[in-house]
Amino acid sequence: MYFIPYNRNLKKFSRQLRNDSTLSEVLLWQELRAGQIEGFKFNRQKPIGRYIVDFYCKKLNLVIEVDGESHYHDDAPIRDGRRQKVLEGLGLSFLRFDDLDVKHNKAFVLSEIYNFIQDWRRSNPPNPL
Repeated sequence: MYFIPYNRNLKKFSRQLRNDSTLSEVLLWQELRAGQIEGFKFNRQKPIGRYIVDFYCKKLNLVIEVDGESHYHDDAPIRDGRRQKVLEGLGLSFLRFDDLDVKHNKAFVLSEIYNFIQDWRRSNPPNPL
């Protein structure tokens, strides 16, 4: 287990992002909140290091990002890639979904999340004691 740094200076901004969530983030949060997916607890707009991730599950070491239109222009893909590499360097895994998939193909998105969890369980069997 890695130590995941928390930047208190981002707390206010992360709260603002939660209040100004996109439709896709709200739709996915309705599925992730309150341990609805296999009992795993997710946070939204979670500060990690010098970044804020859309969704985070500590037990799975999983970040879920929902990429809207702004993530595909100018140097945004390059910045997203750098950011992801830094966070993966902390031992985190990533699932990245397009905004339109969350809106129009939520079953696919949820299936990918369930598949990740099943893979995680296979590689992290419960302790028999």
